[in-house]
Amino acid sequence: MVWRVAVIGAGASGLVSIKCCLDEGLEPTCFERSEDIGGLWRFADNADGGRISVYRSVITNTSKEMSSFSDFPCPEDFPNFLPHGLLLEYFRMYARHFQLLQHIRFKTTVLSVRKRPDFATSGQWEVVTETEGVQESHVFDAVMVCTGHYQVPHLPLASFPGIETHFKGRYLHSQEYKDAEAFRGKRVLVVGIGNTGGDIAVELSHVAAKVFLSARSNTWVYSRVSDHGFPFDMVSTTRFNHFLEWLLPSAITRRIKFRRFNSWFNHEIYGLASVKSSNFHVIINEELPFCMLSGTVVLKPNVKEFTKTSAVFEDGTTEENIDVVLFATGYIFSFPFLEESVRSPLKNNRSLYKCIFPPQLERPTLAIIGLVQLTGSVMAGAEIQARWVTGIFAGAYKLPPASRMMADVLKKQPPVKRNPSEPENLKMSFINYTSDIASCAGVKPSVLWLLLTDPRLAMAVFFGPCTPYQYRLVGRGRWSGARAAILTQWQRALKPLRTRVVEDGASPCSWRWLGLLALPAMLVVGFFLSKSPRPGLLLDGVMQLSKKQSSTYDSMLSAVVI
Repeated sequence: MVWRVAVIGAGASGLVSIKCCLDEGLEPTCFERSEDIGGLWRFADNADGGRISVYRSVITNTSKEMSSFSDFPCPEDFPNFLPHGLLLEYFRMYARHFQLLQHIRFKTTVLSVRKRPDFATSGQWEVVTETEGVQESHVFDAVMVCTGHYQVPHLPLASFPGIETHFKGRYLHSQEYKDAEAFRGKRVLVVGIGNTGGDIAVELSHVAAKVFLSARSNTWVYSRVSDHGFPFDMVSTTRFNHFLEWLLPSAITRRIKFRRFNSWFNHEIYGLASVKSSNFHVIINEELPFCMLSGTVVLKPNVKEFTKTSAVFEDGTTEENIDVVLFATGYIFSFPFLEESVRSPLKNNRSLYKCIFPPQLERPTLAIIGLVQLTGSVMAGAEIQARWVTGIFAGAYKLPPASRMMADVLKKQPPVKRNPSEPENLKMSFINYTSDIASCAGVKPSVLWLLLTDPRLAMAVFFGPCTPYQYRLVGRGRWSGARAAILTQWQRALKPLRTRVVEDGASPCSWRWLGLLALPAMLVVGFFLSKSPRPGLLLDGVMQLSKKQSSTYDSMLSAVVI
C-alpha cells in the first residue's frame, strides 16, 4: 500500500519534501494557504492573509552553489547571491522540472493535525483543511510540517519600558518593512543587530535623516565577498577547513576566527565585538562598516527605556526626536494546527530528535522540515532532512527506540547561559549537521574511498566547497550528474562574472602543482604539530596558512583546471 503524506507549506522545504516523497514512491498532497509557491521568498507589498514575506531589496546570504537543491544546480548565468525574484524563479524551474505543482492544493489552510484514535498502531493523522470557506477532513499516513522559522513576529515590548505608554512616535516589527521610502527624512531607531536589522539599517541610511542601530550583544560582521573576490561560503565551508577546526582546540579556532574577522576591520574600535567575548554571533553585511564610518548609521547599546520622543540607552546616553522604532527582533515558530500533546513539548528545534522528529510519539510519522538554524544554507539542510524522512516513511531506514531519541534530545539541549543578556545561539555547523543526517541516510561520501577510486573528485570534495551535490554521489537517491556538478561548480560560480574578460597572467600549470602539493604538505605539517613543544602558536600560524592555501586551491585550481 502506498503511503499518503500531507506536506504543509509550499516554500523551499515544502517543494523539496514533495519531490522526495515522489522519489520514494509515496503519495504527497501539499497544502498551501496562499495562491502560489515560494513561501517567505515570494515578495508581497502587503501581508497576504498574515503571510510573512521578505522585503523588496533582500538578497540571499548563501551563494547559489551552496544553496542549490542537490540534483538541480542553479543556472550558471544566475548571479552567485540571488535577489528574491531570481530565487523564486529557481523554485519555479525546480517545480516544473520535477512536476511538483500538480501535488499542491493552493488557497488551502490547515486547521488541525490530530492523531487518529488508533495512532499507536497505525501512526495515522486526521488533517482538517479549509478551502474558500469549505472544510474537509483527510486521513494521512504521515505528515511533513514545512512552515519554517518565520511564522509569528517576536515583539518584546515588555522589555522596553515606555514604548507603549509614553512614546509618541511609531513602532513596528521588521515583518511590516518592505522598503525605505516611507522613512524618508525620519530619525529611525532599529532595535536588533541580526542580519535583518543590519540590512534594514543600511538601507534606511540612504533616505533617513539619521539611523541608530541598537545592539544588545557582541556581533561579528562578515562579507559575502571573500578572498580573491569569491563567494565567502564556497571558500570557507569545506571539509578541509572543517577537519582543521575539529583537529585544533576550540580556544585556538575561536582566536583564529576573531583574528580573521578583525583583518577586515577592527570590531572593537567600532563597538561591535571584543576578542574577549565568548559570543560568536555573526551577521553578513558588506555596507554596515562603511555606514558606521560615514556616520549614517550610529551604533548604540541596548535600550533602557523610551520617553515621549527619545530613547534612553543602558550607557546613560539619550537620542532625542526619534520618529520611528523598528524592531528587528526575530520570530517565534508556532504550530497552532498541531494537537496540544504534540505542540507543547516543542520549545525549540533542539526539542526534536535530529531537529526533525518529536521523540515522544508512539510512531515516527510526523516530521518538522526546515526548522533548523545552520551556519550555511537552510535550503540544503531541509533537503537532506526530507530525503532521510521520506526514506523512513518508505521503510528504507529505521529510527532508534523512543528512549534513545529522548536521551539524545536531552543531551543536546542548549546549556544554561552564563550571561542572560546574551541571545541564545541555536545555530549549528552546516557540515556537522548535514553530514550527520547524510550518515543516517547512508548518502555521506567517503573521502578516503574516493581518494582510491577517483582522486580528482576526492580533492574537489575535501578541499572544495561542501555543496549539496556531494550527498548525491552514493547511496539511496544517487544522481548520475553529481560528479559533473561538483567538478563544474566553480565554472557556474564564475560564469556570471565573465561579462568583461581581462587577460590573466596566472599560469594554470602553477596552480595545478600547488593543488597537488596541498595534501602531502598538510600531512607533513601534521607530523610536526605532533612533535611541537608549543603546538598552540604553531597551529595558529598553520591555520592562517591553510586557509589561504585552501582558498587559493578552491578558487583557482577548481576554476581553471577542473
